[in-house]
Amino acid sequence: MRTKTTVFRRLLAYALLYKGRIAWALLILLVSTGAQLAGPYIAKIIIDQHISSGSRDYAAVLRLIGLYVALLLATSILTYVQSYLLQGTALQIIRRMRTDLMNHIQRMPVRYFDSTPIGQVVSRIANDTEAIKELFISFMATFVVSGATIIGILAALFLLDARLALYTAALLPIVAVIMWIHLRFSKVYITIMRARLADMNARLNEWINVMPIIQAFRREKETIAEFEELNMDRYRNQRKQFRVFSLSSRNAVGLIGSLVTALVVWHFGSQALQTTISFGVLYAYIDYLSRFTQPIIGIFDQLMNAQRAYVSADRVFNLMDEPGEYGEGERAMLEASSAASVTGLAERRHAASSVPRPEGTVAFDRVTFSYKEGIPVLRDISFQAKRGETVALVGHTGSGKSSIMNLLLGFYEPDDGSITIDGKDIRSFSKQALRKHMGIVLQDPFLFAGDIKFNVSLYNPEITLERVQQALREVGAAPFVERLPRGYDEPVVERGSTLSAGQRQLISFARALAFDPAILILDEATASIDSETEGLIQTALKVLSEGRTTFIIAHRLSTIKEADQILVLHRGEIVERGSHEELMRRQGRYYRMYRLQVGA
Repeated sequence: MRTKTTVFRRLLAYALLYKGRIAWALLILLVSTGAQLAGPYIAKIIIDQHISSGSRDYAAVLRLIGLYVALLLATSILTYVQSYLLQGTALQIIRRMRTDLMNHIQRMPVRYFDSTPIGQVVSRIANDTEAIKELFISFMATFVVSGATIIGILAALFLLDARLALYTAALLPIVAVIMWIHLRFSKVYITIMRARLADMNARLNEWINVMPIIQAFRREKETIAEFEELNMDRYRNQRKQFRVFSLSSRNAVGLIGSLVTALVVWHFGSQALQTTISFGVLYAYIDYLSRFTQPIIGIFDQLMNAQRAYVSADRVFNLMDEPGEYGEGERAMLEASSAASVTGLAERRHAASSVPRPEGTVAFDRVTFSYKEGIPVLRDISFQAKRGETVALVGHTGSGKSSIMNLLLGFYEPDDGSITIDGKDIRSFSKQALRKHMGIVLQDPFLFAGDIKFNVSLYNPEITLERVQQALREVGAAPFVERLPRGYDEPVVERGSTLSAGQRQLISFARALAFDPAILILDEATASIDSETEGLIQTALKVLSEGRTTFIIAHRLSTIKEADQILVLHRGEIVERGSHEELMRRQGRYYRMYRLQVGA
C-alpha cells in the first residue's frame, strides 16, 4: 500500500531529473517575489518622508517612483521567464512519465487486459498524467511563491511594526485549520471523481466499438440512459466537491482577511491620527495584508489540483507496479537508459534485432494450463512441430486451440509442463526476444491508422518498400492495392473500416510475411476470406511455408488438407493426430467434422 510519502518520493524522482531547470525557475520566482514585496515599502517611504512631511524634494520622489516602476517591470519579466521554465519542465516530466507508462503497458501480460477495461488504461495515460502535469506547472510554483510571499510579508511587517506583524501572524493557525478540513473532505470526492471518470471512459470505449450492434438492436435509449446515470453520478460528486471547496477555501480566507483588515484600520487608524503610527506604515500594512491573503487563497485554489494530482499519481504508479514481462536484466536497462531517450530505445531495438533466428522446432511436453485456478483449459498437451512443418489445430469452440498459441507466444505461462523452441524452454527468453521471429494473423484483422505500407511494415526499418510490395504480391493483395487512388500510400482509417474484411485480412497476412518469421501462426486467418481469396492464400502458403514452421487454427477443414500434422482437440485434450488422409481413414471425430462441413 503506497503512502503519500511514497507517491511524493516517486514524483520527486521524476522532478529531480530536471532539477537544474526547476532550481533556476524557483530562484527566479524568489527574486520576483522579493521585487514585488518592495513596492508597499517604497510607497511607505514616499508617504512618510515626502508627502506627510511636506518635503519638496521632487527628484527623490521621482527616483522612488522610477524604482517602483522598474521593480514592476522586473517582476513581470521574471514571472514570464519562470513560468516558461516551469511549464516546459512539467511537459518534459509528463512526456517522460507517459513514455515510461506506455513502455510498461506494452510489457504487461495479456491476462491483465483480459480483466481490465481498455478505457481505464487510456484514462491512466491521458487523463491522470494530465492531472499530474498541473502539480508541476501550477501547484509547485504557487506553493513556493506563496510561502516566500508570506514569509516576506511577515518580515516586512516586523520592520514596520511588531504589533501589526503579530496580529497578522494570528491568521495562520486559523487558515491551517480551514486547510486541514478542506484536505480531509475533498480527497474523498476527488478519488471518487477520478474513478468515475475512468469508468465513464471504459464504457464510452465499449459503446463506440460496438455502435453498429447498439443501432442494429435499437438499444440507443438504453445506452443513453446508462450514460446519463454515469454522468449524473459524476455530476453529484462534483457538486459535493465544489461545495466543500466553496465553504473551506478562498471565501473563508477572504472573509477572515477582510475582518482583520477592518479591525486593524479601526484600531490603528485612530492611533495614526494621534501619531502613534504613521499613515505610511498604515498604508503599507493594509497593502501587505491584502497581499498576505492572496497567496493563501492561491494555495487553496491549487489544493484541489494537488489532491487530484496525488490521486492520479497513485493510480498511475499502481499501473506501473503491475508485474510486467521483463526478461533478464531488462528492467534494470530500462531504468538506467530511460524509456524516453532515443538512445535507450535504439539500444533495446538493437538488442531485439540481434536475437538469432531459430530453426523453428517447437515442442509441447505435458503442458497443462488454466485461465482460472482449478479450471484447466488444456490437459497434458504433448506434440512436436519440426522445422518447415505445417501443424493444424482443429476442434469445436472452447476446445483449447487458441490457448495453445497463446502459450507459444508467451501471453500466458503454463501451469505445468514445458514449451521449447529448438530445445530451449521459452521461459528462458525475454518476451521481446521470443516474439522477434514469430508472425501471427488473427481471425479479426486489425489495421492501424496510417497507410497501406505502414500497416505491412509497422515502420520496421528492416522492411523496405520493395519488401512490402513483394509481401503484398505473394498474398495476392497487390492488384487491389495498386488500384487504390494512392496505391501503397493510400490512407487507412482506424481498424481499416474503409476496406473489406477480405482486403484487411490480406494486408495483415502480408504483414506477417514481410517480417519473415521462423514460426508463423494463422489463427482462423481464412475465416473472413472468400473462396477466390482463399485460393490465393493457399497458393502463397505452399511457397512461404517452406523452411518455416506454420501453425494453423481453422474451423474450415478444407484449408488444412495439406497440413503435415493435424491435432484434433476436445475439451482441452488432443484426442486424435495425424495427416488428413490418416484421420479420414480412422473415421473418428475429425472424419465426422469434415463430413459435416462438406455436407456429405
